[in-house]
Amino acid sequence: EPTCFERTNDIGGLWKFTETSKDGMTRVYRSLVTNVCKEMSCYSNFPFQEDYPNFMNQGKFWDYLREFAEHFDLLKYIRFRTTVRSVTKRPDFSETGQWDVVTETEGKQERAVFDAVMVCTGHYLNPRLPLESFPGKYQNSL
Repeated sequence: EPTCFERTNDIGGLWKFTETSKDGMTRVYRSLVTNVCKEMSCYSNFPFQEDYPNFMNQGKFWDYLREFAEHFDLLKYIRFRTTVRSVTKRPDFSETGQWDVVTETEGKQERAVFDAVMVCTGHYLNPRLPLESFPGKYQNSL
């Protein structure tokens, strides 16, 4: 089963409006309206409801993200208020392909082993890519 670590207390990334921005995260403003129509913005397996406007405001789009997560029962896979502190290859990585992941939740650190890792920093966050830790053919081209 997948595990998603989310450092904030909710889903939605920049679509979740807050009055303040912290930790380098950009947020939408309350009056934002999308400039991409709903047919092009939806997930292919979860179209927007018919009564949604063609171009949505921030709140309506965030509602859609929440509906998607609830429809597919995704929230059970997310550990909120959890920051990933490190991702390193295990000593037997060449045989297993496994990773050690250290996370921190409310000041308490935990370590877990995963078969695969996806790093999803978000569209408007300055990524910190430890390229030496991630093997791959594109590593030298970045």
